[in-house]
Amino acid sequence: MKAQEIFSRLWKDYTHQTPDAQKVYDLFVDRGEKVVNDHIAFRTFDDPRIDVDVLASVFLKAGYEQKGEYTFEAKKLFAKHYEHKSDPEMPRVFISQLLTKEFSAALQKEVKSFVDAIPEDLLNSDELVFSGRPQIGQKPSYNIYNQLREESEYAAWMYLYGFRANHFTVSVNHLHTFKGIYEVNNFLKDNDFLMNDSGGEVKGSPEELLEQSSIKAGIIDVLFEEGQFAVPSCYYEFSHRHPDADGKIYSGFIAKSADKIFESTDFYKK
Repeated sequence: MKAQEIFSRLWKDYTHQTPDAQKVYDLFVDRGEKVVNDHIAFRTFDDPRIDVDVLASVFLKAGYEQKGEYTFEAKKLFAKHYEHKSDPEMPRVFISQLLTKEFSAALQKEVKSFVDAIPEDLLNSDELVFSGRPQIGQKPSYNIYNQLREESEYAAWMYLYGFRANHFTVSVNHLHTFKGIYEVNNFLKDNDFLMNDSGGEVKGSPEELLEQSSIKAGIIDVLFEEGQFAVPSCYYEFSHRHPDADGKIYSGFIAKSADKIFESTDFYKK
């Protein structure tokens, strides 16, 4: 499967799941911008059947290679990021996993049930990254969702949404009608989008070579076993990369900034 085909499929699912992302994209296009995707991100658990390396395989086959590793002690996460070997215009890929052994037995049990219910043929397929919540015929439980949230918002999101792009990212470097990420944020707020202000609306700085911001995940109605409830879905991120002392644009990620960006999917009521 070619990289462009992978991203096209993921974008289609992402915008279906996240109508706010399509609205933001359209606002930029209407302003005359060509939107370039800086990176996409996935979430998963550390179960060896679905861990970071398993999800990365489809991208490695499509010409990607691993670049960086990251640890998030507070949220108990580990992540890797990947870049295309020969095409610098292709988006980066960021994949994180929850370190389930650092959580309660109850959370570990729910994660095992989640993975055990995934069809065997899907576990060993390139289709896994497109499969969403792959437990065929099973509605999620709102009770379990909230129990997981008490320990980890990340785990609750993963339980509910499964394998899909958690977010796409607008490259601020490629925008021509904005002077920087603060102008982008003001534009979004002027159009009634809620910004993730955890750790400040802009995470990072030019000195750190990366500035990031994001809107809060859009609220959507999800049908649970117990009925229909409004919960956060996916979100849209914005990334401004800066040159280092040698003039080379920074291509990695900053753990302390990403730690706050993760909170874009935390539960809230609109």
